[in-house]
Formats: sequence, C-alpha cells, structure tokens
Amino acid sequence: MATYLPEGYQTQYDMPVSFRNIADAHEALSSRRILEARAVVCDAAHNLIVDLGCMKGIIPREECAIGIKEGTTRDIAIISKVNKPVCFRVTAVRADEKFKPYAVLSRREVQEECRRLYIDGLHPGDIIRGRITHMESFGCFVDIGCGVIALLPIDAISVSRISHPRDRFVVGQNILAVVKTVGEDGRISLSHKELLGTWNENAAQFCAGETVAGIVRSVESYGIFVELAPNLAGLAELRDDVRVGQQASVYIKSLIPERMKVKLVIVDAFDCEEPPRAVTYYQKEGHLARFCYSPPQCSRVIETIFDEKEMDEEKN
Repeated sequence: MATYLPEGYQTQYDMPVSFRNIADAHEALSSRRILEARAVVCDAAHNLIVDLGCMKGIIPREECAIGIKEGTTRDIAIISKVNKPVCFRVTAVRADEKFKPYAVLSRREVQEECRRLYIDGLHPGDIIRGRITHMESFGCFVDIGCGVIALLPIDAISVSRISHPRDRFVVGQNILAVVKTVGEDGRISLSHKELLGTWNENAAQFCAGETVAGIVRSVESYGIFVELAPNLAGLAELRDDVRVGQQASVYIKSLIPERMKVKLVIVDAFDCEEPPRAVTYYQKEGHLARFCYSPPQCSRVIETIFDEKEMDEEKN
C-alpha cells in the first residue's frame, strides 16, 4: 500500500523526481508511482509547470487539486504552489508541436486516492504526520497527506497559551498531530498539545531552586505567565519592565503538583528574536483513547477524550 505523505517530505528526505530520459517517464506512467517535484510556473491558464529534469511536466488546471473542477476550491490554491513541492502521478507522455516530449500529470488523482485510502480511514485519537502550510491568528493549516489540508486551532497547539501559531511553528515545519474530530463532510480537525506530555512529565525537567530559561507569554493583573516548556508555564509576580514575547531567566520557587502550579521569580527579561523551540513529543505514533494532563493528586482534571466508547463510559 502507498504511503501518503505531506507534500515536501519526499523532497526533504529524498531526491525530487528527475527523469534522465523518456524511458523514465514511461516507467513512471506504467508503475503509477506517486512522485514529487517543484512547481516552477503557473501559466496564464492556471496550469502548473513542474520541473522533471529532462522534460517538463504539466498539471492541467482541473488536475491541480480536489475541487478545482467543481468550483469548490479557488485558483489561489494553484497559484500558491509555485516554487513549492507538489505530488502527482504521470497520466500520459506526449510531444508538443516541436516533437519535444512532456509529461501530463495529475495532483487531483493522487489527492482523491489519499483521501479514499488513508484520510477517510482516520479516527479521533489517531496520531499522524503533518506539515505546516500556512498560519493565521486562529490556527495552522496542516498538510496531512498529498496536499490535503486540516486545521489545527491555536488553542489545541499547546497547554501554554500563545498569541499566534508562529510562536510555536514555522511554515514548512514537519509536526505530529492527533486527529481531534472527523466531520460529516470528511474534514479533519487536529490537536497537538496531547503529544507534548502531561504536567508531571513536563515538570520532571525542572527542580525548585533552579534558574532556567523561559518565554513571557502573558501579563495579567495578578501576575506574569512564563512558559518553561510548550506544555508547562509558571506564574511570577508583576514587574513593570516585562512584556509579552520577551525571553526570561526565572528562578523556580516551587512546583506544586496537587495544584498544578509552578511559582517563579523573574531574574531578568530581555528582547531577543529567536526561532521557535524544537518540539519534543512524548508519544510519536499509535492511537490515543484519552489524555489526562493533570497529576493524579490534583482535584482539577484537564483531559481530552478521543474515543466515543471512552466518552460514553465517562458519561455513565
């Protein structure tokens, strides 16, 4: 069975397709392999031109994406793929008026197959691979296979609150995510924070008495929240010279699991443009029936239930 990867995986971890001669193109046609290469031009008719090495490939407009033919997908979805890797299958090998060979390609066919054989079989709780395609204030759009997009809402990215997804990710970043919901129309909604560890798992990285690095995420009337890890933040007393987004050095006064609290003292805070931190995943594959963030001794329970069976048991 084919592996339906987000676009960009093949060109990142392997070489993009490059035909040496017309025989390579015919082999790709007969094998029906899913290939990937960079789109170099979107012509006036909104066909995508792909660099295939010894020849060019043409993805006709209606073959560029699911929904273009039906009018449910706008042409910006084609234009925005220029200078980016796209997946496709060779559907024909032809010659132009100068007898120069070219390949006819279909991205839509690959996307429909990916949806039918992979995405339609996903269930809430399944851990999958994804790739950030673009970000808005309300969340990230994630390629979950062959350019098929799912939404990762901002409040599902991490337990530690962020003001924008760019605080956590960059476009083109490969991530893991967990399927949160599957709509009646087949659309997938994702979550991410359940893969970043429980309160206990995150707190185990720190000890009272240490001075550690953090990021100021929120300044409230009662204190300043400083992120120590994507799924762990602590509260420090107010200071007039501290702003959201600053890097901070913080002294850990105490970690209180029964209250899910980390008490901090800000030693220093300063402006510094740094890229998002590398993501550490506590679970990388398989299925999550439920995830409980809070420690067992804490009266406040923070959990996510994915399986319908688990939800029914919770209600009963």
